[in-house]
Amino acid sequence: MKTLRSLLAPLALLLLVSCVKKSPQTEVDKWMEQADRIKITRDDYGVPHIYGISDADAVFGLLYAQCEDDFARVERNYIWATGRLAEIEGEEALYSDLRAKMFMSEEEAKDLYKKSPVWLKELCNAFADGINYYLHTHPEVEPELITRFEPWMPFYFSEGSIGGDIERVSTRKIKAFYEQSPIEYLEEQEQVALFERAAAPDVVLKEPQGSNGIAISGELTESGNTLLLINPHTSFYFRGEVHVVSKEGLNAYGAVTWGQFFVYQGFNEKTGWMHTSTYTDVIDEFVERVKERGDGLVYQYGDEWREVESDTVVLKYSSDKGIQERAFPIYRTHHGPVTHAENGQWTSTALMWEPLTALQQSYIRTKQTGYEGFRKMMDLKTNSSNNTVYADAEGNIAYFHGNYIPIRDTQFDYTQPVDGSDPRTDWQGLHPVEEHITLLNPQNGWLQNCNSTPFTAALEFSPKKEDYPDYMSRAPENFRGIHAIALMKGRKNHTLDGLITLAHDPFLPAFEALIPGLVSAYEAQSPGYKAQHPEMEKAIKVLEEWDFTTGVDQVGMTLAHSYGTRYFREGERPESVKSSMELLQYWGEASPREERLQVFANTLKQLKEDFGDWAQPWGEVNRYQRLNGDLRQAFDDDKPSTAIGLASGRWGALAAYGARYTNGTKKIYGTRGNSFVAVVEFGEKVKAKSILAGGQSGDPKSPHFEDQLEGYANQKFKEVAFYKEDVKARAVETYKPGERKP
Repeated sequence: MKTLRSLLAPLALLLLVSCVKKSPQTEVDKWMEQADRIKITRDDYGVPHIYGISDADAVFGLLYAQCEDDFARVERNYIWATGRLAEIEGEEALYSDLRAKMFMSEEEAKDLYKKSPVWLKELCNAFADGINYYLHTHPEVEPELITRFEPWMPFYFSEGSIGGDIERVSTRKIKAFYEQSPIEYLEEQEQVALFERAAAPDVVLKEPQGSNGIAISGELTESGNTLLLINPHTSFYFRGEVHVVSKEGLNAYGAVTWGQFFVYQGFNEKTGWMHTSTYTDVIDEFVERVKERGDGLVYQYGDEWREVESDTVVLKYSSDKGIQERAFPIYRTHHGPVTHAENGQWTSTALMWEPLTALQQSYIRTKQTGYEGFRKMMDLKTNSSNNTVYADAEGNIAYFHGNYIPIRDTQFDYTQPVDGSDPRTDWQGLHPVEEHITLLNPQNGWLQNCNSTPFTAALEFSPKKEDYPDYMSRAPENFRGIHAIALMKGRKNHTLDGLITLAHDPFLPAFEALIPGLVSAYEAQSPGYKAQHPEMEKAIKVLEEWDFTTGVDQVGMTLAHSYGTRYFREGERPESVKSSMELLQYWGEASPREERLQVFANTLKQLKEDFGDWAQPWGEVNRYQRLNGDLRQAFDDDKPSTAIGLASGRWGALAAYGARYTNGTKKIYGTRGNSFVAVVEFGEKVKAKSILAGGQSGDPKSPHFEDQLEGYANQKFKEVAFYKEDVKARAVETYKPGERKP
């Protein structure tokens, strides 16, 4: 017979086990557990090489490393994308926030997250966890606004382009429409004719945006391997350089837009991708005929009147009185949100807004191992704001002009707002990729795109304009495209280093078009005029002897840049001229001679006022300066800066170095253009070299704040450490998230 003690022993053991059972795992415990599966190695330039077991582990480490390098830019991108900028910048930013909310509410973003496939949901979780763990382990970091990141946030920021489609919707027009009661516009509709908007020529002074991509087949290279130039022109410090690896097939290197979890411009061992801003027509405006009916609004569509969807959004903004709130109505038709008025009539804007698919495509792109998979990925058709230049280890080179292209009735002019009440103006689905403007392995062995027409991408082997509807490409030729073609035509035996040299070729074709007309205008003047302008004679002599190349020692470059820039401010602009390239050609050949000379006289006067003498070497005028890690860099002529021999892309410089002209300084300081640049060779093993403007870190105390400046200024690229043995050889520091000391 069992004793009472023997009967109670199992019960005592069960109680003991239950007492020592682990308590529920906290969020921090989960972060730490995931961090333990991740390794970050920083090389001698501070580039993070992130290794994880799963893709989600790698994403966790990637976002953690980005925050180490520049948390302020990570956070600011999501403040902007999620529509909270006015809470930082004040009431004027309300219309940027309103634009964000027009296209997606927070509830809709959360719903997209819930609908995501498991693999994408895991990446979104890792995105948020990586940033939140960084904030947890860095209590000294004080966010501007977002103290906790959420996994639905990436759906607001699903593309890596510097100028995504939503940014092309004018906040100025939104403000004009919504700062008064939009209902007031209804009273005007019957009195205003449709479509009386005149097209304005593309002649703004603002530095042109864009990028360059060049792909070269092995037939034209010394090694027999394909080469790819990755040359985006973005704002400086817009992207960091990263290498992210997992045991699930991820091994991507390149530029990541701060706060995103995919490499946007880059390569893996087998494929490389370069995006250039597209001018495919992917955004259209529909004029709506709206009227009040009962308690609501309706709009005409064919013979029926449909209900206008409406909602109210409450936005916060900072003010002298603290955080204030303002409510806005939001209206929507089946075309899209009502964003503005055209001639007093409500106008909806239609654009690609498929965040779930776009986020998937952005990530899937990075894991492709050959052309077949890459081409299949393009069938997702949500890379709307970009062209793609492609190369791979199989020997393929390819070009895709746009990726999201609505089918439209070509009898209508979609460069103007169209009549939304006419069903024939509606988009009729999307063109399949087979109908897009594309190139695959052209016979000349190379292809290029510099935000220029695709119809010269491969010279005589380019796509033919007559084979496609006009809306597929409205991009005219530009001087960068002309420059690239001249450099590629007939050239063989390309090498990796040779591609760097080619991408920095100093010739500027715009000045070949502009400057001879100035010289001839001066030569046509009377001896009396020349005697009255002795300084002009000397300056004209400099330009006459100049070879249209840029460089730190070139006085001709200073004169030409100053003259060309001033002409954009002061020159007459004929209505028939539709592009900056045509305008420069007009000023060089057909503008009044007196105008050319007056602009040049004003140029010399300004240079003399600013520098004491117009004869300034370009490097004395054109500078690089980064005084701190501010999101908008201030400049100071009295503080140290570095001479840069590069030039604006407006003049045809492939290696673009653009500036803003509102600094209150006399010298020019670069703000955009060549930022991250890489050249890649695909063979049995991938080889690459790269450079960043300044350096990897946004912290002035970091050794990597501007340790790449000398290489940037002198076109001396660093070797990319891609394979693990190379990373180990270059390793300066290896740690897990949470281990590194601030």
